[in-house]
Amino acid sequence: MRKHLLSQHFLRNPRLALVLIGHSNLKKRDLVVEIGAGSGVITSALSRRVRKVIAIEPDHETAAKLRENLARRNCDNVEVVEQDFLEYQLPDEPYKVFSNPPFHLSSAIVHKLLEAENQPEAFYLILQKQFALKLLNTDRHYTSQLGQALIREYQTKIRLPLKPTDFTPPPAVPTVLFEAKKIRDSLERA
Repeated sequence: MRKHLLSQHFLRNPRLALVLIGHSNLKKRDLVVEIGAGSGVITSALSRRVRKVIAIEPDHETAAKLRENLARRNCDNVEVVEQDFLEYQLPDEPYKVFSNPPFHLSSAIVHKLLEAENQPEAFYLILQKQFALKLLNTDRHYTSQLGQALIREYQTKIRLPLKPTDFTPPPAVPTVLFEAKKIRDSLERA
């Protein structure tokens, strides 16, 4: 299966998507960008919780399925963008990100969000645990160069571990829900 070759592991359960969103700071007024929306398990859950979802899906066939699924669920606050996220122009207005991106793009995605002219207020990504640990500000684990840059702008933490059975196909590596929330003032930076 091509999606598996691209290190994409889709959430199986819409209820789990709602649980994960419940572990975020997403509010009803938020604009949320979802990277690699797939067939819409997370997208549909997000649409019930936020003002608007921009669901980015580069694969034409998957985007068509996503549109079909969203129409059946009356998700009229979702805009589907059929484009590679790394080439996508991020919103000019305040936004947050909630996504289960392909693992092989995790570093490039974090770089793009960090280097954006208009950085997200917060982002929540399902990541390989090993990669997520390198993005934390902690003495217990090695913090990568990307992690060092990230923690100057964001408070980072692992919100929740996930099980291989939460996905299809199941990943061969431990996965987590990673959180990065923008640091608002110099007191939070200290």
